[in-house]
Amino acid sequence: MTRALAIIIEDDLDIGIIFAKALNEADYETEVIRDGTQALARLSESVPNLIVLDLHLPGANGATILEGLRKDSRFAATRVIVASADPRMAITLMRLADRVLIKPVSYKQLRDMAKIYRAALKIAAE
Repeated sequence: MTRALAIIIEDDLDIGIIFAKALNEADYETEVIRDGTQALARLSESVPNLIVLDLHLPGANGATILEGLRKDSRFAATRVIVASADPRMAITLMRLADRVLIKPVSYKQLRDMAKIYRAALKIAAE
């Protein structure tokens, strides 16, 4: 099986790099996008296996992106992990996200969660 694609939508460059390293360890190919509008453009042409989504982004905000993903059948199998420092907003989106993590997010926690999702993809492909 080829490497699964994870898109990290996070405006903080350092956090994006850390998240990408954690997901690389979980056998994902990663892309980091730092702007909500750019993320929407990228998602119009690609369907990743996993998205790690910040909520407060320049351009389109994470809530708008998440709501759009859940209305689009192309993303039915895409796992979405919301990673936000805004617990109130994150909690309101729990019904739409596969997981909600409140920052600071542990490298190990994200990596291990991604490994579980990756293992499920491998089983589904068999």
